[in-house]
Amino acid sequence: MSAPRTPSGTAPGTSPGTERPADAPDTGPSPDADTAPGTERPAGTGTAPDTERPATAATVSATAVTKGSLRRVTREARPFLRARTGPMGRLSAWSLLEFGQTLIGGYAVAQALDRGFLDGAPAVGLLWLAVAALAVLPAALATRGVFAGLADLVEPLRDGLVRRAVTRGLGEALDGGPADSRSVSRVTHQSEIARDGWGGLVLSLRSFVFTAVGALAGMAVLSPRLLLVVLPPLLAGIALFAVTLAPMAVHQRAYLDADEAFAAHTGTTAGALTDIAAAGGSPQVRERAARLTDDQTRAARSLARWAAARIVALGLCGALPPILLLLTAPWLLDHGLTTGGLLGAFTYLTQSLAPAVHALLTVLGTAGGRLVVVLDRFTRPLSLPSPPAAHPRHGHALPEAPLTAELRSVSFAYGPAARPVVDGLDLGLRPGERLAVVGPSGSGKSTLAALLAGVLPPTRGEVRWLGRPAASPDGPEPTALRTLLPQQAYIFTATLRDNLRYLRPGATDREITDALAELGADRLAERVGGLDAPVGPARLSQGERQLLALVRAHLTTVPLLVLDEATSHLDPAAEARAEDALARRPRTLVVIAHRLASARRADRVLLMDGPATEYGTPDELLARSARYRDLAGHWAPDHRIPQPR
Repeated sequence: MSAPRTPSGTAPGTSPGTERPADAPDTGPSPDADTAPGTERPAGTGTAPDTERPATAATVSATAVTKGSLRRVTREARPFLRARTGPMGRLSAWSLLEFGQTLIGGYAVAQALDRGFLDGAPAVGLLWLAVAALAVLPAALATRGVFAGLADLVEPLRDGLVRRAVTRGLGEALDGGPADSRSVSRVTHQSEIARDGWGGLVLSLRSFVFTAVGALAGMAVLSPRLLLVVLPPLLAGIALFAVTLAPMAVHQRAYLDADEAFAAHTGTTAGALTDIAAAGGSPQVRERAARLTDDQTRAARSLARWAAARIVALGLCGALPPILLLLTAPWLLDHGLTTGGLLGAFTYLTQSLAPAVHALLTVLGTAGGRLVVVLDRFTRPLSLPSPPAAHPRHGHALPEAPLTAELRSVSFAYGPAARPVVDGLDLGLRPGERLAVVGPSGSGKSTLAALLAGVLPPTRGEVRWLGRPAASPDGPEPTALRTLLPQQAYIFTATLRDNLRYLRPGATDREITDALAELGADRLAERVGGLDAPVGPARLSQGERQLLALVRAHLTTVPLLVLDEATSHLDPAAEARAEDALARRPRTLVVIAHRLASARRADRVLLMDGPATEYGTPDELLARSARYRDLAGHWAPDHRIPQPR
């Protein structure tokens, strides 16, 4: 029964999953040792909100989804474009040079044949070819000018999206929303997708407009009948492509959702490995990961199927017009088209129109679809989550049970061949009871604390909280039931208020002030500068850190609080005051005693000496336990539990 967990797993001291208890055998570093506090528990454990959208979102009406996205994106785009009429005007001016190069290129080839080589005047033909070659020079200059001016359109978009993502992420965090990987993905990944997609779309659209107009104008000059051959397949391909844009956008959205959900799940899982072990959520985490992987795969396959329709559209636009031109060549030649004009038309198609159409449709089908979806994610209204409820996630009340926590024939060993640290222990903890656990170092006290907290699963037997199995995935939230405070108190660099509200974000300043006074930490708060003062581990002694961690735990409302030598750096008077204050709340208090004075204050005492245990009130143990009398005989007000010889 650990704390309303620090997301690393227990109370904000350290995590039992990350630091081996003092009585545990040295089995090497824990795989959870790098678990960072402050991350969400994965959804598989039942604590993270189920925000992951499956790939079945593609079944939503393509028209409705795309219209809503386009409407929102277009509304946001208008002021952005109006503010950048200057850069767009410069791009258009440079693009006029490309229009001229396209128009001159095909026409010069036609004239080189008709008036030069086929007319017996090779010098004239070479002159026309030289004109076509020289037309490339201003077009090259235009390309340089276009790329130089593109940054004025692209970089402001990226900067604005990054600001939006950071503002949104901070707003959600400050309002108590979940911390996950999605804001990071928007800043580092999705903003770059939008930047590249917007830049590619601007270049391709600009090139298509000026190149296509130049090519079609050139063919109209050579023979208007050429347009009758070229325009129908071109328009048919563009129309087919336009039909696929809506469903492709939906499937692109589904793919990004699946990718984002998988990233969020991976991030929260990596940051909550101890929580998963504590809640017995490993099967649920594996199941969620497998489901998210399947969602990603389905979304990618659906997107690939719609990409096949884009290939058909590209074929209609790029490959079919030259074929039709060859098939209709006799008819065109019979109706006044010259041989040079026919070759000029091929030049327009193969060198200008087909590449421009191919580039535009490719960009629209890939970068354009991603651009709309990504921009839609940035422009969605900020919907901050409601504060977490104080009741179980299914809304049912905690079941009434006579025992806050119960161990039923619990045994635990740190390996199949290891001697049990706890062996067949039966223990019941009543509401409002104060239990002290005493014994020499290495006797299993910290292991017992981890078992009570659900951080360590028993080798045999069962741990129950409020009448329910601790490992049950259908029970109330484990973090709503217990707090475990380890010996190493965790204080992070932030204000004193933020540190103290870490386990209960909704605590008021009045509640914090009262808790500080009850535990005798009010003078410490004044010394550091009050609730708004920044604190960090380097500014505080170990005892001060422990005292603040105790105040943090005191603010919680969990029915079970376990202190695993969490007062070891306090003086005896401060320890007594803190324990008494914690016990006054309506909760069960378990103290892994660092001094035998904790046993004197307790309602009952559990004496551990390896697998052997004795249990009773302090007076009962004094009367019947020679080992307890031996420990108590060494007791003085500031005497600590003796170490084994």
